Amino acid sequence: MDLRKIKKLIDLLEESNLSELEIKEGEEIVRLSRYPKNMAPTYAAAPAAGPAPVVQSSAPPAVAASIEAAAATGASEGRDLPPGTTVRSPMVGTFYASSNPDAPPFVKLGQKVKVGDTLGIIEAMKMFNQIEADVAGTVLAVLAESGHPVEFDEPLFVIG
Repeated sequence: MDLRKIKKLIDLLEESNLSELEIKEGEEIVRLSRYPKNMAPTYAAAPAAGPAPVVQSSAPPAVAASIEAAAATGASEGRDLPPGTTVRSPMVGTFYASSNPDAPPFVKLGQKVKVGDTLGIIEAMKMFNQIEADVAGTVLAVLAESGHPVEFDEPLFVIG
């Protein structure tokens, strides 16, 4: 299942009164749960081997990510973002700007991107997930540092 679909499901859960949501597409199952405010909510996705991960194994492990509400995201507090579309992290993991340490970054400040262009990679539980541009435009800001951890919903790029 595409990461954009999972993000849309998370948004749907956030906007609804549901406490749990489970979607099954063929062999892929995504289950989202919301817990009381005093507990950290957890979203878990168990994708089957498919085109989404850059690196695949015969039995990929479930991807579990502890997230906080967007208003409580410490990384985005106090940071003035330029006007434009903010590309946010769909998961907790380690951000990489390039496919390997010797390769140039996928995108640079001021570079023009098209919808679907790879902006970076997030490693979560030994799986590499491509972060793609949702809009076409120019990269106005690169907010994540390669090799550093990122939180769910943390701003990574601004495209204008």
